[in-house]
Amino acid sequence: MKNRELGIAGENAACVFLKRKGYRILDRNYRCPLGELDIIARKGGRLVFCEVKARSGGELEEALGAVDAKRQGRMARAASCYLAEKCVNEKGGRFDVIVLLRNGPVWKIMHVEDAFEIGEL
Repeated sequence: MKNRELGIAGENAACVFLKRKGYRILDRNYRCPLGELDIIARKGGRLVFCEVKARSGGELEEALGAVDAKRQGRMARAASCYLAEKCVNEKGGRFDVIVLLRNGPVWKIMHVEDAFEIGEL
């Protein structure tokens, strides 16, 4: 499976996972000039900006490390764009990371809620 196909499959699996946990998916693959967000969801009245990392090998924790300070900053800037563009009265949100490791047809999933904080959006 190519990297892009793996990424799409991982994002699809992450959406199914989130829906089962009671999240409502609002948007996927949101892009603006300042960055991108893989999944924007809502649960319990709170916006959740999710970064999805899918891998075909290695360890979950290793993939989690790919969401470094630079990636976090891009996510925060993209979240600010999203809020300005689509959520006129919405304030803030949280940043989650979902890491998926493919083992044949099955995904091993780690969902880190409030994975990092970025000042005030």
